[in-house]
Amino acid sequence: MTIHHLRRDYRYGSLTRDELPSDPIALFQTWFSELRGADLPEWFEPNAMTVATHKSTGGAACRIVLLKEVEPDGFLFFTNYQSSKGMEIDADGRVALGFYWPILDRQVRVEGIAERVDPEISERYFRSRPRSSQLSANVSPQSEVIEDDSLLQRLVDELDAKLAGADVPRPDHWGGYRVRPISIEFWQGRPSRLHDRFRYTKQTIAQGMGNEPIKSGSWKLERLGP
Repeated sequence: MTIHHLRRDYRYGSLTRDELPSDPIALFQTWFSELRGADLPEWFEPNAMTVATHKSTGGAACRIVLLKEVEPDGFLFFTNYQSSKGMEIDADGRVALGFYWPILDRQVRVEGIAERVDPEISERYFRSRPRSSQLSANVSPQSEVIEDDSLLQRLVDELDAKLAGADVPRPDHWGGYRVRPISIEFWQGRPSRLHDRFRYTKQTIAQGMGNEPIKSGSWKLERLGP
């Protein structure tokens, strides 16, 4: 099998400096609204994003999760804190996010610091999930080896029976992360690989403990080579 010949030209649109807002979150929200307004296939998940983390043993790890909220100061997703990604984030909050929207020939890259959200935020989102998802969040030993194929369904059924219709409690090991961006890059595919790339970088005024900026100013905007 050969794949070196697989390619297509990108002709959806363009991106110029004079049309860019001063706040990259505003541009992300505009792009996301345009994506949701497009004629998307049923299987396409517009809020799917890659989360890359640092492994404690060295190197990097990545996986796809679902973006659940965009705030003026960050991107929110929810997961098991005891999972591989949860433990990696708690050990080193420096993460990267990646969005790829081929229907619009667009990518967005985010680098920033991840932190746990307040429990009230996690509780509110947990209550919005289907009961089946709430049950599985309680019993799934995420990222651990499972020898028995029937284990997870059995644990779900046992917990559901035990609760007898009562509300499913949110486990302490499940909740959200907010990724506060330090840089956000927007990529718009163009013909002949002359893509438009712009990077916003947060201008830090004061530095907190560890890696997280505690006070920041405006965004610096730069055009990058494709």
